Amino acid sequence: MGSLLKGVARVRWSELRDAQGTPAGGIPPLLSRIAYGGEDTARLAIDELGDLVCALGFVLGEATAPAVPFLFELAGAPQVPCKAELLELLESICRADNWHSSAAAAGGPKRTGFQEQPTWEVAARAAVHAGRPVVEGIASSVRPEEAEAARKLLRAMDEVPPFPEV
Repeated sequence: MGSLLKGVARVRWSELRDAQGTPAGGIPPLLSRIAYGGEDTARLAIDELGDLVCALGFVLGEATAPAVPFLFELAGAPQVPCKAELLELLESICRADNWHSSAAAAGGPKRTGFQEQPTWEVAARAAVHAGRPVVEGIASSVRPEEAEAARKLLRAMDEVPPFPEV
């Protein structure tokens, strides 16, 4: 996949489920389109990727946390377009708590049906928090849309700490 995204092949995407509940094998080609396509191609790929890693802007999947470091790799690469859109997707991932809230609301014996999903949110949010140094670097960008998106993500990280263990 070129100099970017070298680690993508080490993830067993087809064994993971995306935010739509299907095998996550579609994630690597979208990451590649973001890395190596033009601005229009990248923008469309980010939109499609958002459906797979953060459906509806708040539902995460098992494959979300493994995808997050690659989103940061792309956001931090100088030649990759649409950094603001990548950062907005990361903010949505950071703020997502659909499964966690559902598990808490279910309580009692019904809660066991939600055991995996809140763990996915914990892992994804932790992965977003781990990328803070990249976001701090982008926050001083000379491109206002990138800097503002980075500052919004930093605020989200401050407001929404990683979940406690479920």
